[in-house]
Amino acid sequence: MLNTPLSPIKNVHSAVQHSDAFLTSIAKLLDASIIVVMLMVPSLLRADAWSLRYTVALLVAIMTFHVIAELMTLYRPWRGESVTRQFFRLLRVWIGTMFVLLFVAYLFKATAGFSRLAVTTWFIMTPVLMSGWRTLARMILARWLERDAMRRSAVVWGSGKIADQLATTIESSIGPGLRLIEHIVPENDGQLAEVGHDEATDDSIEIPPSQAALLEQRARRGDFSILYIVLGTVTKTAAIDVVERLADTTVSVYLVPDFLETYLFNGQWSSLGDIPLVSLFDTPFWGAHGWLKKVQDLMLSTVILALAAIPMALVALAVKLTSQGPILFRQRRYGIDGKEITVIKFRTMTVSEDGANVIQARKNDPRLTSIGGFLRKHSLDELPQFINVLRGDMSIVGPRPHAVAHNEVYRRKVKGYMLRHKVKPGITGWAQINGWRGETDNLHKMEKRLEYDLWYIRNWSFWLDIKIILITLLRGFASPNAY
Repeated sequence: MLNTPLSPIKNVHSAVQHSDAFLTSIAKLLDASIIVVMLMVPSLLRADAWSLRYTVALLVAIMTFHVIAELMTLYRPWRGESVTRQFFRLLRVWIGTMFVLLFVAYLFKATAGFSRLAVTTWFIMTPVLMSGWRTLARMILARWLERDAMRRSAVVWGSGKIADQLATTIESSIGPGLRLIEHIVPENDGQLAEVGHDEATDDSIEIPPSQAALLEQRARRGDFSILYIVLGTVTKTAAIDVVERLADTTVSVYLVPDFLETYLFNGQWSSLGDIPLVSLFDTPFWGAHGWLKKVQDLMLSTVILALAAIPMALVALAVKLTSQGPILFRQRRYGIDGKEITVIKFRTMTVSEDGANVIQARKNDPRLTSIGGFLRKHSLDELPQFINVLRGDMSIVGPRPHAVAHNEVYRRKVKGYMLRHKVKPGITGWAQINGWRGETDNLHKMEKRLEYDLWYIRNWSFWLDIKIILITLLRGFASPNAY
């Protein structure tokens, strides 16, 4: 019974995914074409004939560009991202590509075989043209979506904060290409219309049509093309009724999770015997996945500590010579399952706070030592935490651990906060590479950090860890939010 009404929704999502994949393929093809043309044109204009080294350079450049672009999510949807921010993201990808090319050319001693004029033109004009077609596409898309005929009409059916937020988002932005027709609040009379005519005791009583029936009538008239149903505010019976009715129309139906439904949508299906289960709160590191994560941490932390041995020794010496106190700072933090661990860092402050009241580091913090700000900004103070990884207290990738005092504060203020401790804390993480690092001077920042941490836990994979590590290395450990 449920398969029938849900199938149109699956088809809608499938169509959207295919559309996004098609547009991404077009964008990649345009970028690859610009890379080719901007090296070929200045090279062929010179007297030198095109040689094999240029062909190899192009192949390496295209492959490298798209690998780095995937790591830095260059081809994600433009909505919500400014032209300037997208340009700098593009520029970082291109600079990274050129760095790899120069490194490969240096290894094979092939730098002398290329025209400096051609390479310089290539380096400058490629990101300019890539940014140019993106800007032009944005302008055309914005003009196109401004026409009401090009915008899909939508109805929101539900009440509460999420329904209001959804309606406001549709009304205030033309980016999604939507036009809000109506925000319908569910009936408060217990869905009287769901009582069939056969059940009525008095034929003279006229039973009004249900909202589901009215929505079906309007859908058949073509009044709207998208219906958003906010679960938890619309009764289950009414939701099933309207989905079954609209399955015979061309209206797209989206289910918007609310409260418990949010956890169900993010849960993982499993079974115990023949009984199907949905895990709402669980760790992804069971069985083989857990061992894979341990091996990854053990191998990488060993290599990193070996490579960082001399820099760590220099940092330790600098800490000792520039301020009084121990070289290492130890602080109690929560690890996996909320158990206390002792995290070690290079000392960057004149105090060693680890009590019931720990003040977060802030900009121009007077407690910083003379080199403390530099160490924190470039994350050099966190190098000893790879020892925590070797000991099994932490992982290289995972939610950042907070002081016990901060945990006790935020677990009371942020719903679901302790769920981030279903996995080992990490040195870097999904929240950190997405900008949610540093001081949490308001509740919103901690809520966003938690949101990204929980996304990481729900979507963990070996390759996601590798992606986070590579992005951390490409962007560098420096952060404007690290004080």
